[in-house]
Amino acid sequence: MRFRSFDKLPVLDVVARCGSFSAAADELNLTKGAISYQVRQLESELGFAVFDRRPRGVALTGKGRELLELTQSAFDSIEWKIAALRHAEMRSLTVGLTTYFASRWLSPRLMEFMRTHPGIRLRVQPMINLLDLKGEGVDMAIRWGNGKWNDMAIEPLFACPAFATGNAAALDAIRKRGLQKAFEGFTLLHDRDGSHAWRDWFEATGLTYTERADTLVVPDPNVRVQAVIDGQGVAINDALVDAEIRTGTLHRLSAHELADYGYFLAVPPSAASTPDARAFSAWLKAAA
Repeated sequence: MRFRSFDKLPVLDVVARCGSFSAAADELNLTKGAISYQVRQLESELGFAVFDRRPRGVALTGKGRELLELTQSAFDSIEWKIAALRHAEMRSLTVGLTTYFASRWLSPRLMEFMRTHPGIRLRVQPMINLLDLKGEGVDMAIRWGNGKWNDMAIEPLFACPAFATGNAAALDAIRKRGLQKAFEGFTLLHDRDGSHAWRDWFEATGLTYTERADTLVVPDPNVRVQAVIDGQGVAINDALVDAEIRTGTLHRLSAHELADYGYFLAVPPSAASTPDARAFSAWLKAAA
């Protein structure tokens, strides 16, 4: 028998996120009874329970969790496809990236793309969080890291090994105290919560890494570079800070580096098949 209650699947998502029928009812501006009724109808047609009812809220069953993952993936694909169809009519391509990458690598090369592809209206979208592209209207993004993401198709753009950087005072502290002791006194600047860049670097150097409270999250790469120069901490950077290293405002703190780090194209399935996306992707790889 064909499943017909597709209109009730969004309720599954809201209840799972809120953790109770009451909270879901408040979010959807419905009564708790209406939410409970829709869930019962959904479970009746499915033939299995999606929630365990508990004294304080609800929790997904195993089958409910599998169904939620499936519906979220399906809804994401629909959203990407709708965005792609809208952009196809406008004949435009939106690329998400940091201002750091745009100014230090892409900008000097961009006019060549515009000259060779006059029919593509390119929109460069500055972004801080390139791991969350939903709702941003982005066709593809250029991410920095080791490429270990599984939320969409990832294509290597170019390798750009990462290394620890600091100002002159940080370098002097290492010369006097040694790498391990000096780093115990440095504030580690992170690009985002949950980043493993410092953990990866410590492992590459053979130093002991421990979770610390004296860390500072600075999502904007340009701001992070300036924070290092100003002595607010040390950060993981790459060859795009060569100008600062040549002038001596930044210093490499060790010869150790993360060789698998670099820049990657993050492409949702709906954008990968468009002619404009393929053209820009091919041009980027050739330019790199």
